[in-house]
Amino acid sequence: MLNAWLGCELWGSPKFGKLLEKVSLTPSFSPAFLPRHLISDMVRCHMVASLLYSLFLWISGALIKRYTLLFLYSYTQWIYEIHSGQSWKTKIWAVLVKLCKGKHPRLYSFQGALPRLPLPSVSDTIRRYLLSVEPLLDEDQMQRTKKLAQDFETNEAVKLQRYLRLKRLWASNYVTDWWEEYVYLYGRSPLVAHSNIYGLDTLMRHPTNLQAARAAQCISSLINYMFQLLTERLEPVIVNDMVPLCMIQYERTFTTTRIPGIQVDTLWHDPATPHHIVVLHRGRYFKVLIHNENRWLDAREIERTLQSIIDDPTEALPGEEILAALTAGERTHWAVTRRQFFNTGVNAASLRAIEEAAFFVSLLDEDHIPNLLEDEDAVDRYAAATLHGTGCNIWFDKSFTLMVARNCVVGFNAEHSWSDSPVMGHLWEVILSSKTNYDHNGHCRGRATSPLPLCSRLSWDFSDQCIDAMKTALKVVTNVISDVHLHVFPHRAYGKSFIAAQRLSPDAYIQMALQLTYFRNSGRFCLTYEASMTRLFREGRTETVRTCSKASVAFVRAMEDPNVGKAERLSKLRVACDYHQSLYRDAMTGKGVDRHLFCLYVVSRHLGIESPFLQEVLAQPWRLSTSQTPHGQTAQVRNLPQFDDFFSIGGGFGPVSDDGYGVSYVLASETTTFFHISSKHSCPKTDSKKFASQLATALADMRALFTTAFPCVQCLYSVNNPEQPNQVIWKRGDSQQSFSSQLL
Repeated sequence: MLNAWLGCELWGSPKFGKLLEKVSLTPSFSPAFLPRHLISDMVRCHMVASLLYSLFLWISGALIKRYTLLFLYSYTQWIYEIHSGQSWKTKIWAVLVKLCKGKHPRLYSFQGALPRLPLPSVSDTIRRYLLSVEPLLDEDQMQRTKKLAQDFETNEAVKLQRYLRLKRLWASNYVTDWWEEYVYLYGRSPLVAHSNIYGLDTLMRHPTNLQAARAAQCISSLINYMFQLLTERLEPVIVNDMVPLCMIQYERTFTTTRIPGIQVDTLWHDPATPHHIVVLHRGRYFKVLIHNENRWLDAREIERTLQSIIDDPTEALPGEEILAALTAGERTHWAVTRRQFFNTGVNAASLRAIEEAAFFVSLLDEDHIPNLLEDEDAVDRYAAATLHGTGCNIWFDKSFTLMVARNCVVGFNAEHSWSDSPVMGHLWEVILSSKTNYDHNGHCRGRATSPLPLCSRLSWDFSDQCIDAMKTALKVVTNVISDVHLHVFPHRAYGKSFIAAQRLSPDAYIQMALQLTYFRNSGRFCLTYEASMTRLFREGRTETVRTCSKASVAFVRAMEDPNVGKAERLSKLRVACDYHQSLYRDAMTGKGVDRHLFCLYVVSRHLGIESPFLQEVLAQPWRLSTSQTPHGQTAQVRNLPQFDDFFSIGGGFGPVSDDGYGVSYVLASETTTFFHISSKHSCPKTDSKKFASQLATALADMRALFTTAFPCVQCLYSVNNPEQPNQVIWKRGDSQQSFSSQLL
C-alpha cells in the first residue's frame, strides 16, 4: 500500500516535495526503500525541535527583556533631574525604558525587573548621620558622637557590613524582613494608637442616607478590587509613566491577620479566594457570605443581608461586646488569653471565621460629621473613632476594618505590619471614587436573587476567667485611648498650587513649616522623622528622611530673628527646601541613614557584638514624626474635578513619642491641605490644637515672604484649564504659566 501510494501522483506533487525537503529528504531517494514510520518519526522530531527552539527563543527574549529592564531601573539619576534639565544619559534612558516596558502591564509584571535595594558604605552612612545630628548637639556632644562613630567604623562595622553584604546577595531586600519582624511583630505595646493607622471619608459627598446601602456599596467595591488583585488585573503604580513601584505589599491586602504570640507575633495570610467577611454590629459578630454559588454577590444582595443584621433585635452575649479589646491591648496578654480560651471548641471556630475573613466590617451605632465647615470638634471625634473607636468595636488584628457610621460616613482602620500607608491609601482612593449605583430611595440597585440567609451569627462560650481577661485588656486600652489628643486641622488659605508657583516642592515647604511650628511650640529643635518610600526597589518599604538639618535650622532662626530681612529669609527657605528634596531623593534611592544602621544593629545583636554607637543611635527619640498621605494614585482621583467634596480628608496615626507629635498631612486639592495632629494629654508640653494654631501662623508667615519680597508673584485667581482639567492656571505679571496639580 505504501509503495502504491508513493508511486501515485503525490510523489510528483510540489507540496509533497517540499514536505520531504522539510524532513531533510530528497526526491532522488527511492520511495520503495523509505519506511513509513521513518517519515513519521522525522516529522515528529522536526516538530519537537521547532517547538523547543521557539520556546528557547521566547525564554531568551523574556530574560533579555527582564535583565534589560533590571539594568535600566537600576539607574536612579532621573529622580534628581525631575525639575531641572535632563542630561543626555537620562534622555537616552527614558527612550529605552519606553521601548522595553511594554503596554498594559499586570500587577506583578515588573517584580522580577526591579533592582535590589543598594547597600551604602558604612562611611557614607556615618557621614550622613553626623550631618543630621549636628544642629541638635552642642560642641561637646558632637565631639563625643564623632568619636563613637569613628570607633564604630574602625572596629565593629567591618564585620557587620560583611554580613549585610552576604544577606544582600541572597535576600530580595536586606531590610524588609527584619523591619517587619523587629519593628512591628516583636512590639508588645497595644496596637491601638501605637501602630495602626486610619483613613477618613470624603469631605461632603455622601450619596445615600442608608447605612446598609453605603456599607454594601463599599463592600462591593472592595470585592471588585479584591478580584482585580487575585487575577492580577490591577495595574501597577508607575512613577511618571516610566518607573514602576514594587507591588508585593498588595498581595496581603485581604485575608490577612496578625496572630499574637508570647514574644513575637506572626502574619497569617491565605492566598485562596475568600468567601466571607465578618460584620460587627452592637457587639454581635456575623459571618456574611460574599461569594455564593460560584459567583460574587452584588451590592443589593449584600445590602439586604446587612439590613437584616441591623434589624436583628438580639443582644450581645456576656463578654461578646468587649471581645475585640483583646486585639487592641498588650500583645502578650492577648496571646496568653488566646491560648487558654480560644484554642478549642466554638470559640476557636468563631475566631477562625474572623481570621479567615476577607476583611472586617464595623457598623457603628453612632453618627459622625466629617464636614469641617459645620463642626470642627465633630471631625476630631470622627477621626478618633477610626483611630481607636471604643477600643472594642474594631478588630485591630485584621489587615483592615471598614467602618460605617449610622449616618453613612465611612472610614478605615488598618494594621500596619503588612503594608505602609500608600497601599491602603490606594485602596481607599479606589473605594471613595468608585461609581455608586443607588436608586432614588438610596438603596443599591440590582436584584437580590440569593435566598436568605447569607449570614450567620458567630457563637461564643466565654468563661468568667475569659471575661476577666477581656476586662483587663479593655482597662489598658481605655487608658491608652483617653491619653490620645487628636486634632484634624484644615488649611485653606493656600495650597500646593501657590507653593509650586514659587518653584518649591510642596512637601519640602510643608516640612519647613512644621520645623518652624515645632520650634515655636517647644523652643527647641528635635530629631524629625519623615517617611519616604523605597518601593523603587524589590520588596522595598520605607526609609527615614531626617528633616531637621542645618539648612532648616538656619531658616527657622532667620524667621525668628527680627534683624533678618524677608529677602534673606526667603533665600534660606529655598535653600532648606532644596536640601530637603535632596535628602528625600537620597532616601528613595537607597542612600538613607536609618535602615542601614538598623540592619547593622540587628546583625550586632545576632552576633553578640556590643556597639555603643548603634545603641545610642537607636535610642534617640523621634519627637516629631511626620508623613504625607499620598494622593492621586488612581486615574479616577486624578481626573476628578478640583472640588474639595470629592477628596478624602486623609488619615493619620497616633503619637510616636510620649512628649512629641505625630503629624500626617494630605495635599488634597489645589488650595486645601489637611493636617492630622496627634499628641498625648499626659504630657504637659504638648497640645495638638495649639500646634495646629501655630502651624497656621507659620504657614501665613511663610506666604508673606513671597507676596512682600516679590509683589509681582501673586495668585490673582485660579481657573480650570479646559484642555487639561488637572491643571490650574496661575497668572504672573502679564504671562500665564501652568503647573500640574500633582505633588512635585
